[in-house]
Amino acid sequence: MRCHAVDYEIIGHGAQVLEVELDPAETVVGEAGAMCYMEPDIHLETRLGDGSEAEEGLFGKIFSAGKRLMSGESLFMTHFTNQGSSPQKMGFSAPFPGTIVPINLAKFGEKVICQREAFLAAALGTKLDVEFTKRLGAGFFGEEGFVLQRVEGDGMVFLHAGGALVEKTLHNETLRVDSGSLVGFTNGIDYNVEWAGSVKSALFSGEGVFLTTLSGTGTVWIQSLPFPRLIDRIHEGLPKPKQST
Repeated sequence: MRCHAVDYEIIGHGAQVLEVELDPAETVVGEAGAMCYMEPDIHLETRLGDGSEAEEGLFGKIFSAGKRLMSGESLFMTHFTNQGSSPQKMGFSAPFPGTIVPINLAKFGEKVICQREAFLAAALGTKLDVEFTKRLGAGFFGEEGFVLQRVEGDGMVFLHAGGALVEKTLHNETLRVDSGSLVGFTNGIDYNVEWAGSVKSALFSGEGVFLTTLSGTGTVWIQSLPFPRLIDRIHEGLPKPKQST
């Protein structure tokens, strides 16, 4: 199934909005709860599955939804279709401040691997599935867990990153990244988790015990402020409750 073509604009800086323009009969699929606004002729429908298979069947939809739960996403996805006779616009917003990452899958081998909870929206026809890491070490010790998300198709997909976005292009090179800072990477990049130097450095440098190692040829997207780190900093700054006597 070929993906629907969607025109888009990213509005704002620190807390961005993705505005999508749908031609008549075009559909975009969004993460549940991500819709910000929409014009009158756009119809929304919550469904099991991403709609990438035209005749998926009930069992297939339930199976796909179950795998989405494993990757950290919600059970349902929302389909937005322009049922009018003229172009209509709608907006998506990310669940926390940061940067929206537009990716044309056709330019990246029609497949991107991303961290859990990075998906925001995509053109209808985009397939979301579970991607199991090849090495057990990455699953047991990586902050993103044993399960990543695989996004496949020939159209646009939109991810969201916390804080600023850094895009790195590797040419048969290796890059070490804080595991929580990784947003996603293209096909051709090998993913593993390794010790962050010596035990002393790992425990007292503040960088954590493990780092994600990305090797190969392709593109890597990195976020400057992972949401769990932001929550930790807020929690540390809150006044501590007084002990009752």
